[in-house]
Amino acid sequence: MAVTQKSFTQQLKKYYSFYTGGFVAFVVLLAIAEQMGVPIKWIGYAFLLFTVVLYAGIGIMSRTLEVSEYYVAGRRVPALFNGMATGADWMSAASFIGMAGTLYLSGFDGLAFIMGWTGGYVLVALLLAPYLRKFGQFTIPDFLGARYGGNLPRIIGIIAAIIASFTYVVAQIYGVGLITSRFTGLEFGIGVFVGLAGILVCSFLGGMKAVTWTQVAQYIILIIAYMIPVVWLSVKHTGVPVPQLVYGTVLEKVTEREKVLTADKGEQEVRTIFADRSKAADEKLKGLPASYQAGKDELSKKVEDLKAASAPPADIDAAEKALKAYPADADAAKKAWTAEKGLAARANPPRPHATPFPGKDEKARDTARLNFIGIVFCMMIGTASLPHILMRYYTTPSVQEARVSVFWSLFFIFLLYFTAPALAVLAKYDVYTLVVGSKFSELPAWVNAWQAVDKSLLSITDINKDGIVQLAEIVIGGDLIVLATPEIAGLPYVISGMVAAGGLAAALSTADGLLLTMANALSHDLYYKIINPKASPAVRITVSKVLLLGVAIVAAYVTSLKPGNILFLVGAAFSIAASAFFPALVLGVFWKRTSKIGAVVGMLTGLGVCLYYMVHTYPVFIQWFGTTPIQKWFGLEPISAGMFGVPAGFLAMVIVSLITPAPDQATQELVDHVRYPNLEGDIDTTAT
Repeated sequence: MAVTQKSFTQQLKKYYSFYTGGFVAFVVLLAIAEQMGVPIKWIGYAFLLFTVVLYAGIGIMSRTLEVSEYYVAGRRVPALFNGMATGADWMSAASFIGMAGTLYLSGFDGLAFIMGWTGGYVLVALLLAPYLRKFGQFTIPDFLGARYGGNLPRIIGIIAAIIASFTYVVAQIYGVGLITSRFTGLEFGIGVFVGLAGILVCSFLGGMKAVTWTQVAQYIILIIAYMIPVVWLSVKHTGVPVPQLVYGTVLEKVTEREKVLTADKGEQEVRTIFADRSKAADEKLKGLPASYQAGKDELSKKVEDLKAASAPPADIDAAEKALKAYPADADAAKKAWTAEKGLAARANPPRPHATPFPGKDEKARDTARLNFIGIVFCMMIGTASLPHILMRYYTTPSVQEARVSVFWSLFFIFLLYFTAPALAVLAKYDVYTLVVGSKFSELPAWVNAWQAVDKSLLSITDINKDGIVQLAEIVIGGDLIVLATPEIAGLPYVISGMVAAGGLAAALSTADGLLLTMANALSHDLYYKIINPKASPAVRITVSKVLLLGVAIVAAYVTSLKPGNILFLVGAAFSIAASAFFPALVLGVFWKRTSKIGAVVGMLTGLGVCLYYMVHTYPVFIQWFGTTPIQKWFGLEPISAGMFGVPAGFLAMVIVSLITPAPDQATQELVDHVRYPNLEGDIDTTAT
């Protein structure tokens, strides 16, 4: 078997070496085509079509009806390739598209995500991966069902896995829709469903087997696509092709540019306008509903006075447009004026990129520090709790390979995370020098193209009517930075197309893993384990495919409603997974005294506290669920809800376990067996 596995690994290295060379050659050919005058839209189409067809081909070749192949890729995935697949599974749209954007907008504070996500893999290696591989089953609810006994822990695990994975997958499909709509011209909602077809073709036919080999291919594309623009910009600004080591010199220039923009008269004028508008909106809000009627009467009187005075038609038209644009009722006015009041944030000078927790208000700085810690905590614990990541370690041939696989996972993830801060600084320097200070009449075509996709991603408006772009006049979303940086920097369009292909690969790879996780939880853990234990392998796989399709369609519909930015949705999934799973998984491995009732109460408590905080503090969720907003506990943002859910879960689990009967002898022996991963051999809990 060892020789067969070694030969299999060598074949994989050979195949993917040819694949990498072919992709590089494809990029070179498109670069030549661009220089020869091929329309840029066809280059964008070529990238998207080529990659999706490639992934579909791998999915078709990996189709299977074998249960072990469908659920755990036959447990034959070598550590190196499982590390690449895990890297792709992990490098979601949040990492590829949103990470550098968050660093661009938040500066130092954005490092919390990098610290949390990379640190989380240390927890995976030390606390979970080898033990779960020793357990040797298919899903996380499998572990909960066998460790704690009965269907109730398994059902709670299924529910938690679906909630966390669904929140996460919405963010990935949003990224797919964003890229598809920008580079094909389709409306965002249509782009979501078109991109969904690319997601399904990878996972629908071959399950984990198809997803694994597709994710390896996707990682190769996404890391090449991420690295080339950063290296190019590094050479452009520093002359050195190692941006991770030299971007500090550009950061110094950004810091100097921040000082210039803070003192610029045009910038100060725009910031003053925003401050005045915010103050006026605040006064109107305080005077509702009388202020609404007074404003409407004033505009109506102005129109009448202009007509009575036979004023120029242009003046009358302007007054009538202002009256028509006035809110329809007091509720609409409250919404509009609340948004206007929020302009106070744009009245502030540029946020110092390299300064931790900027600001003079010590209380606000303390809150910022706490939120930084909260994000690090939730991202670390969430990383060690996400079902679609932990499932990857079921696919390795042995416990030792699972350990090595975690190392390779962290290495491949490190490549991107070590580069993201450099990309954020280089992109910011280009925006501060190439876009800020330019004329509105000379704005490049990419500005209008991105504004057409989504105004929240990019909006540039001449607030002070001087015809010059000020930084305060630019609204730029973090999800835009990576995708638009090649265009901002004036790089060849082939680089933009390649970055789009990389972003698509990142979103598709994670979406595949998440959809498969949800479908497997429903088909394997719910249908096979609880509803119909006698179902044949063919029936089980068929049920999984049907559920996969259904979940994907529902997720695409929710995504079309634009429920929030990519990074928040991903962060929310981490908090949910951490609160529901981490206490049960860790105590299930390391504390034999943990009881079934304790695990049930702990999971429900952790999940309940986390969800309660989110749906009462996150504006989109408050609107969706009609919940009553509450004061943020200790000032923590909803993305860090796991700061409350995880301790609550641990506390409830320990207390209830201590006051309820200990697990039976068989369960305690199971824990002992799982605790010693160096002893080879999977546990037979009849899950297969």
